Amino acid sequence: MSDISARSYRPTIRAAYVGYIVQAIVNNFLPLLFITVQRDWDIPLSRITFLITINFLIQLCVDVTSSKLVPKIGYRTAVTIAHFFAAAGMAALGILPFVLPDPYIGILISIFLTAVGGGLIEVIISPIVEACPTEDNKAGQMSFLHSAYCWGHVLVILLSTLYFVVFGTANWRYMSFVWALVPLINAFVFMKVPIRTLEEESGGSMPIRRLIAAPVFWTLMLMMVCSGAAETAMAQWASDFAEAGLGVSKTLGDLLGTCLFAVLMGVSRVIYASLSDRVDMSKYMIMSSLLCVVGYILSVFSPYPLLSLVGCGIIGFSVGIMWPGSYSIAAAAVKGGGTAMFALLALGGDLGCLSGPTMVGTVAGFFGGELKAGLIWAIIFPIGLIAGLVICLRLTKKGHSDENGKQT
Repeated sequence: MSDISARSYRPTIRAAYVGYIVQAIVNNFLPLLFITVQRDWDIPLSRITFLITINFLIQLCVDVTSSKLVPKIGYRTAVTIAHFFAAAGMAALGILPFVLPDPYIGILISIFLTAVGGGLIEVIISPIVEACPTEDNKAGQMSFLHSAYCWGHVLVILLSTLYFVVFGTANWRYMSFVWALVPLINAFVFMKVPIRTLEEESGGSMPIRRLIAAPVFWTLMLMMVCSGAAETAMAQWASDFAEAGLGVSKTLGDLLGTCLFAVLMGVSRVIYASLSDRVDMSKYMIMSSLLCVVGYILSVFSPYPLLSLVGCGIIGFSVGIMWPGSYSIAAAAVKGGGTAMFALLALGGDLGCLSGPTMVGTVAGFFGGELKAGLIWAIIFPIGLIAGLVICLRLTKKGHSDENGKQT
């Protein structure tokens, strides 16, 4: 591939980075306001938890349909529609809760729109970048791509917190209009940039039946579920954990909890991207999973608030490589998986994003709203990822041995 051709796809990759920033916006702006809407509209914790659940449940439905839908309508149409849905949802969030008789219904409608957009973005952005005809290290490029989500998360926290300090949390609705502009503008960018498909890049894709019949595929799905759950179990509750559980203000809760988590997750992905050609991905992920276990234990059992926040940061750093790393392992282990594989893996990841914070919120609600009681159960997810990695290594080694045996 010539340098000129590779350079022509740089705007596509930049737009993909913004796409992950959009996903960070739709997933993380509302959680900053959970305590605010709970207080202002007298919404119980169980219904706040359901907002997280319905968000990822809708994204799961989008993942299921995308494996068949995206190849029919094309990458460009799918990614453009995704951004328009995200923009509509963010705008609706600033309108519907204030005009409908039940504000909660307005929030649910807004979440439906943003979840459709976020689900499509998760399915389509990674294969768009994977299909770009560049000579860069794909694993490193994937890690850089997913780091954009982290920096978007930080951007959402910092700019939103600055807005809340200057204009007051009571005026949060206008900030949702500002965030709606990001996906709206990027939608028009994706209408113009060059886009290739994985099928064009690899010369074809594996049938879904053959894909789901492979044992390694289900191991990869387990890894994606555990990756998504280990990340969001803390990420979705980090602000509330710092604010309510550690007794700090909302501003400090957002900055010391959620922002610290996102920064260290992004740093982790950038570090791996720079080392990806020299480090074994599976071993790196096993070490990260063990570190994640340490982070959860420290967050929950430390008697000192500062050490609990350190534990939160350790979790953010350790989960950084889990999602993009699972994608990279899948791309290497299943040749020709194509768009369908990325869609199904996104389904697994979103299933984890649904189960992780939902389990934490449900258990916390059972213990009178004590988040630490819920967070300790999240330790099962990094342990599950380690198990998946070990199984995946054995299956891929067996596959290589079988191939060598057949060739002789």
